[in-house]
Amino acid sequence: MSRDAEAAHHSTGRSEQEGAKDQEDAETAVTVFVALGANLVIAVAKLLGGLFAASPALLSEAAHSVADSLNEVFLLASLKRSKRAPDSKHPFGYGKERYFWSLLAAVGIFVMGGCFSVFQGIEALRSGSSETRTGYVAGLIVLAVALLAEGSSLVRALLQVHGRARQDRRSMREAIRAADDPALRTVLAEDSTACFGVVVAMVGMGLHMITGQVQWEAWASMVIGALLVFVAYQLARQSRGQIIGEAADPALRQAIREFLEAQPEIDTVTTLLSMRLGTRSTLVAARVDLAPGLDSEEVEEVLVRLKKAVRENWPIADQLFLDVTEASPRDRARARRERRRLDRAVNGEPEPAEAEQRPEG
Repeated sequence: MSRDAEAAHHSTGRSEQEGAKDQEDAETAVTVFVALGANLVIAVAKLLGGLFAASPALLSEAAHSVADSLNEVFLLASLKRSKRAPDSKHPFGYGKERYFWSLLAAVGIFVMGGCFSVFQGIEALRSGSSETRTGYVAGLIVLAVALLAEGSSLVRALLQVHGRARQDRRSMREAIRAADDPALRTVLAEDSTACFGVVVAMVGMGLHMITGQVQWEAWASMVIGALLVFVAYQLARQSRGQIIGEAADPALRQAIREFLEAQPEIDTVTTLLSMRLGTRSTLVAARVDLAPGLDSEEVEEVLVRLKKAVRENWPIADQLFLDVTEASPRDRARARRERRRLDRAVNGEPEPAEAEQRPEG
C-alpha cells in the first residue's frame, strides 16, 4: 500500500476530524487576513508611486494588488459561507461555496490584474513616457517595500503548507499539488505571482532608467499581465473541475475500496464513485455484490455496520451510499480494471494505452 493510502487509512473520530478542520480554517483565515492587509497597503503605495513616477509597470503592479485585495475578500466570504449547515435546498451542505468564490477570485485576477497590465504595457509602447530620476527612485523604493510585504505574506502561506505537509507526511511539492483548500491555494498563487511580478517590474524600471527606453517597462508590464492571465487560468480550471464535481483523492478511494473488498460479506465491489462536496465532506457511492446465503435482515445489518465503519475511519466520507447488486462477468472485469487504474493513480503511474480505457459497450 502507498504512503498516501496508509495515511488515508488512519482512523480519527468525527469530533477530532472536525476540530482539525476548524483549526485549518482558522489558520487559513489568518493567512488570508495577512495577505489582505499587505495587499491594501501595497496597492495604495504602488498607485501613488506609479502616478508620481508615471510608471506603467508600477501602475500594473498597483492593479495587481487591487485585484488581490478584492480576491482576499472573496476568499474570506468563502470561508464563512461554506460552513453553513445543510438545508432542504442544499441537503449536502454549502461546501462548494469555496470553489465558487475561488472562481470569482480567478476572474478578478484575469480582468483587474492580467488584462489591465497588458493594456498598460501596450499604451506605454504607443505613447512613450519619460520619468525624472526622482520618479525612478520613488518607484523602486515602493517596489522594494512591496517585495518585503508580499514576501512576508508568501512566507506565512508557505509555513501553513509546510505544517500540513509534515502532518500528512508529504513533501512540500506534493502538499502544494494536493492542496484541497482553494482559499489557501489562491493566496499561495497570488503571493508567488506578486513576488515574481515585483521583481519583473523592478528590472523593467531599472532598464528604463539606464537606457531611457520605455519599452523595457512596457514589456515588463505585459510580462506581468501574461503571468497573471496564466495563473488566473490555472486557478479557474481547478475551481471549474471542483464545481462540476471532482472525485475524491485516489488514496481515499483506494482505502475505502480495499476496506469494503476485505469484508467477508462482500464478494465484489463492482463500482465505487465519489465526489468532493467541499473541504469537509465527500460523497461516496458503491455498488457491491454480497456473498450468497445472506437473508434480508442480515443484508440490512451488514450495510448499516459497513456505513458506520467507513464513517468512523474516514469522517470526510460523510455521505455514503451502498447499492446491493448482482455482479455479472462483465461487471467483475470492469471492477478489476477500475482497481488497477486506481492503483496506478495512487502510485503516480501513467495511464496505459487505449485498450484498457475503452468504455463498456
